Amino acid sequence: MISYIIPTKDRHDELMRTLGEINRLGRQIGMGGAEVIVADNASQTPVELPDQLPCGTAVRTIRLEQNTGAAARNIAAKHADERCDWLIMLDDDSAPLDSGFEVAIRRASPDVAAISADVFLGQTEDTIVRREDGGLPEVFVGCGVAIRRSAFIDAGGYDENFGFYAEEYDLSAKLLLAGKRIEFSPIFRVLHRKVSSGRDMHLIVERLVRNNGWTIQRYAPLGVLAEELERSRERCRFIAEKENAIAGYEAGLAQLEQTIGSQRRTPMDDAMWERFIGLAAAREAIKSRLPRGATSAEVIAEGKNAHVVRRAMRDLGVTEVKSGGQAQIIGTMSPGPMLDALESTRQGAPVVAPWLAAKRQSIFGDVSTGFAA
Repeated sequence: MISYIIPTKDRHDELMRTLGEINRLGRQIGMGGAEVIVADNASQTPVELPDQLPCGTAVRTIRLEQNTGAAARNIAAKHADERCDWLIMLDDDSAPLDSGFEVAIRRASPDVAAISADVFLGQTEDTIVRREDGGLPEVFVGCGVAIRRSAFIDAGGYDENFGFYAEEYDLSAKLLLAGKRIEFSPIFRVLHRKVSSGRDMHLIVERLVRNNGWTIQRYAPLGVLAEELERSRERCRFIAEKENAIAGYEAGLAQLEQTIGSQRRTPMDDAMWERFIGLAAAREAIKSRLPRGATSAEVIAEGKNAHVVRRAMRDLGVTEVKSGGQAQIIGTMSPGPMLDALESTRQGAPVVAPWLAAKRQSIFGDVSTGFAA
């Protein structure tokens, strides 16, 4: 059985739209049935929902007295039916495009704790603009992931101190340290409408600075800890300047400095850290896909963790050039932008995605939208 977990706050229309999309999928008998659990994060007008969707899927609403952010998912998960095997984590403005994730769940090997969705951005299937920016090959995006319930509970769920933003990185790290894997599935497709209401960029940047710093402090090996913390601060400052949210950055930095010493360290070893940040995947993919004899490449579509791609290139003796290289290497470890770049780049030197699964994934979509032809 599956349980859809949806936190919400003051976005009733979006929530109802998401429930309508879930209703369209039917009762999902093939999965042993489904239920929806909505965690109302202290909305000004309490959420009131029927006991079931028109298709017959049961609905439960949990009213929280304060906004607990992503930790509302923990409370909802505790209320899941005891027959539930998988938790389908959504936002109130995201929903599966189809039931393909059922196949992904049935195919998952026992060591797979979470299945990341291919998350598209847009208001409808006809207005897809691009894919979600977040995540890494083994770090999921919170608005579209299926998590094995037992693994979620064993890991303690989301850290309630994070509130929201970067909480997926912390949970993904805990799952990897528990010996589990996180798998990206091209047949688990989610549309994230990503509405602007309720988004305060100062607060977002504040949380990004603090929460990313916490994650690095907890899990980075000692040898790279200071370097990773400084890189995170620089990246967050860049975002703050771009979004005109310097006040949020400074507030988050102050919070991080006050709390970083209290973070319990459970550092990964070097090999697992390289897996966590995507470096292991980048090395493997570039080594496997780079044209034979190529020694130079241009970095294109630069984005999140571009430094990881460049580190993999250096490790393999590939020189970065501004143009005219023997290959083009996509400069991000975030699956969505990587796939978008892979599907839109069609001219020039051969294009290498720094993640082997991306090449396989790209055959599932057409070049304009990423949707199956």
